[in-house]
Amino acid sequence: MMSGLRTPLSRAKGLGSARTGSGHFIAQRVSAVALIVLIPAFVWMIARLPALDYDSARAMIASPLGALVTLLTLTAAFYHMRLGLQVVIEDYITKPVTRAALLIANTLIAAGLWLAALYAVLVIAA
Repeated sequence: MMSGLRTPLSRAKGLGSARTGSGHFIAQRVSAVALIVLIPAFVWMIARLPALDYDSARAMIASPLGALVTLLTLTAAFYHMRLGLQVVIEDYITKPVTRAALLIANTLIAAGLWLAALYAVLVIAA
């Protein structure tokens, strides 16, 4: 009966930290803006590949600009993916052990994909 007389502040106390959300929010928006800039350049570069022979296509990806655009695009994409999935996991997975396991898996998968992309670009550039 007395719970109806509690202030909104007292009801919100103890529900978790409100300090880290803004940094996460800003990071996700920065990665989204980076992708808005990088994806058109990456798509333009990839769209040109079918018209090129193998050596020319490989040279385009291996060029400093091609490698940079590819790695920056994939870095921003994997980081943005990790941040977005982290929010979904934190919001909808209620069991602490499952949540922790999924958050670790999310980070490891994003890092693994990035390492695979880095390796692929380095192999092409070599």
